[in-house]
Amino acid sequence: MNRPLSLAALTVLDLSPADMVSCAAWAGYSHVGLRLNPATPTEAHYPTIGDTPVIRDVLARLQDTGVKVLDIEILRLKPDTRVTDFEAFFETGARLGAQHVLLAGNDPDHARLVDNFGATCDLAARYGLAAHLEPMPWTDVRNVAEADTIIRAAGRDNAGIIVDPIHFDRSGDTIEGLAAIPPSRFRYMQFCDAPAARPTSTEEILFQARAERLPPAEGGLPLRELLGALPAGIALSIEVPQMALARTVGPFQRARRLREACQHLLASC
Repeated sequence: MNRPLSLAALTVLDLSPADMVSCAAWAGYSHVGLRLNPATPTEAHYPTIGDTPVIRDVLARLQDTGVKVLDIEILRLKPDTRVTDFEAFFETGARLGAQHVLLAGNDPDHARLVDNFGATCDLAARYGLAAHLEPMPWTDVRNVAEADTIIRAAGRDNAGIIVDPIHFDRSGDTIEGLAAIPPSRFRYMQFCDAPAARPTSTEEILFQARAERLPPAEGGLPLRELLGALPAGIALSIEVPQMALARTVGPFQRARRLREACQHLLASC
């Protein structure tokens, strides 16, 4: 089975969006993930919303390489969120041919979060996009069960959940718990490994997740079990930031090594 493999933006944040496309092509990926909105104040920010020179460069690279955009990120649902403000983001994603949108839930008011998520799904649907909540243990959607509760309450067909192995493990989610969730919720997943020992502080969890993950099969996360529990052939977004390694190994080489590690693991499943 030809499983789509995507190079996640976090893996190669040292590259511009257009160079991420070139990197994905060079390293053998079929897809790429693009970060149109920065996730933190400290990372590089590019003018990526609307008809900008950066977006025109990305479009040219996509056309030249044949790489496709799997997902765009990141939107945060906060107490002061106005969903209409997301329209230019979705419009840009549709122009790039993206399939999915990654969202984080950063609002402790459950009812408001459900309403804003539902409205976001409706707006995304107008542009042919699916909206996916990514559970992260430091957010207000801490685990897969909480994400599913929000999606059930919102009741939108284009809603989904992103399973990220490191967040899945650190939040205490279980393989058995996935069985209670309809498979249609899962359209793609992120892929990485990490040490089996769980960090003891939120600061350490954040650092490991954002800066120092491990290639597939080099840690202690239940990757084979996750693959077996999720829909067969689900697209994998390889998200493995390695900031220490990045000081000596370039992004193109890192991306290729990660793709090879992922394919080696898949071949053994």
